[in-house]
Amino acid sequence: MTPRDRRSLFMLAFDQRESFKKGLFGIDGTPTSEEAERIADSKRVIFEGLLLAVADGAPLASAALLVDEEFGAEVARAAKREFTLAMPVEKSGQPEFAFEYGAAFGEHIEAFDPDYAKVLVRYNPEGDAAMNTHQLARLAELSLWLRVHGRRFLIELLVPAEPVQLQKVGGDRDRYDMEIRTELTLRTIAESQAAGVEPDIWKVEGPDRRQDYEAISDQARTGGRDGVACVILGGGASRAKVEQRLHLEAGVPGFIGFALGRTIWQQALEDWLARRLDRAGAVRLVADNYLSLVRAYEKASMTHAAASSAPAGSA
Repeated sequence: MTPRDRRSLFMLAFDQRESFKKGLFGIDGTPTSEEAERIADSKRVIFEGLLLAVADGAPLASAALLVDEEFGAEVARAAKREFTLAMPVEKSGQPEFAFEYGAAFGEHIEAFDPDYAKVLVRYNPEGDAAMNTHQLARLAELSLWLRVHGRRFLIELLVPAEPVQLQKVGGDRDRYDMEIRTELTLRTIAESQAAGVEPDIWKVEGPDRRQDYEAISDQARTGGRDGVACVILGGGASRAKVEQRLHLEAGVPGFIGFALGRTIWQQALEDWLARRLDRAGAVRLVADNYLSLVRAYEKASMTHAAASSAPAGSA
């Protein structure tokens, strides 16, 4: 991503695989062909919701989706024609990053030609040192391959709390998020950069203070990395918390939007699968949720822009 590309990015993320199988469909192990088709159809429902949201006014230039090859290949091929497309490279549901297709990862990237290759990584700089080293080596390998092949890279970063870190805040995960996680995020980004890991976008857990967004953006763009951008993920937070974080993020240089999943589609799919909603109703709910978050971000951006341009001392 270059500075001239720096427009908002509103990414609908539904590349989950293990959590779809187990959480939504109650499937352990390898699904049957019929079960796999049901999962794939649920991903088509989400994509249809994105299409409807754009038809209802969500900006196409900023609309994007993150979907997997295993259950979303049909969606990925259809979306590639008009949307920004990201696809995962990692094996789903693993504590340590590993390539889904091993050494053949490049063949799969080239076959689908996504705008971004995405990796989910769980990394705590005070965690398992050997695992961190292994992950950085694999991330650097992928980063180099993508750069050599002229492709873009998106890292979804989770910083899970270590037991000793939770003890420092009395086991309160909200306090961990507020008091500890941002500093660990900064250290993780710095360690990744030092190891040769150079994503175009960092997808991070949203902090709860505006100055923390500024610090994360500064670290992501340090050392001449002016084209690097950041977006926030949902991480299972409540809808109210997500909207609060979008308001904090909006207008921070380097932050450009969101990559959200369950916040947008979880309830719609659960109601559809339980037959509380028909397909059209589920599609409508996905579209409404996506569009309302886009509008919340755009409204917050305008509010921050107006405040920053107001004369000093004005009411």
